[in-house]
Amino acid sequence: MKNILVLHYSQSGQLTEIVNNITMPLNNSKNIKVVHHQIEMETPFAFPWKKKDFLDVFPESFLQIPSKIKPIPQAILNQKFDLVILGYSVWYLSPSIPTNSFFCNPEAKQLLANTPVITVIGCRNMWIMAQEKMKTLLKGCGSKLVGNIVLRDRHINHISVITIVQWMFTGKKKKYLGIFPKPGVSQKDIDESSRFGNTILDHVINNNLEDLQKNLVKEKAVLIKPFLVLADKRANILFGKWAKLIHSKGKISINKRAIWIKMFNYYLLFAIWIIAPVVFILFLLTYLPLSGKIKKDKKYYSSVEIK
Repeated sequence: MKNILVLHYSQSGQLTEIVNNITMPLNNSKNIKVVHHQIEMETPFAFPWKKKDFLDVFPESFLQIPSKIKPIPQAILNQKFDLVILGYSVWYLSPSIPTNSFFCNPEAKQLLANTPVITVIGCRNMWIMAQEKMKTLLKGCGSKLVGNIVLRDRHINHISVITIVQWMFTGKKKKYLGIFPKPGVSQKDIDESSRFGNTILDHVINNNLEDLQKNLVKEKAVLIKPFLVLADKRANILFGKWAKLIHSKGKISINKRAIWIKMFNYYLLFAIWIIAPVVFILFLLTYLPLSGKIKKDKKYYSSVEIK
């Protein structure tokens, strides 16, 4: 009998649906006991978001500054798990505050030390650098990343920006104005994600997690878009400067923080609608000279290796 912990935090409910579909084959197996736990905050993040609150979590999200979470039940802490499936969302290019807060809790090391982990990401489009940060968090707990599954919004960047914002601020996952596609991960992708669970099940039963990611990639669990890798890396540099500035201003005055948050909002709009298209054009112009590096990046970011 294999013991598997499924751990995640979901604000909108989308990630809960994703991990439930992925783990369905495991739940149905007589040889596996699956324990589900959703991370809960002491002070919950409201959904739908208010715009002010959505922007205000930026510095702490990016800088991975934790908040208090509710204790993990002792019944879970007392168990030894053969595998942990960890689902997380990406907030401002980093693992979400609830996810990061879990890792800053001593209970994380108790659960994850010497335990293989599969990460499941639900996001808009950029997740590469968030996963690199996740690798560091897992390494700090003494656990080993053996698999990664990414479900993302497949629509083009500017379309998904519009639809995600409407969803985050209204709480309604529907076609905006009746013409835009539904926001977030498509229902088709969510429903079909159970195939990843079948792959995981085969490897768990056969006690072979070493080749798991290779077979998950064959099932298209991870699709790398080279431009988004570049955009993610560049945005991380700029977000780092903004996050540190806003966080430092907040220590001086709440009003100063609010002013700089407002300025960051204007920058974000400019970056999405003006800078990103320019960067994309430059990416296309340099694609051939950089094709070797792009190929190496695709291989690395599809894997569970850590630099």
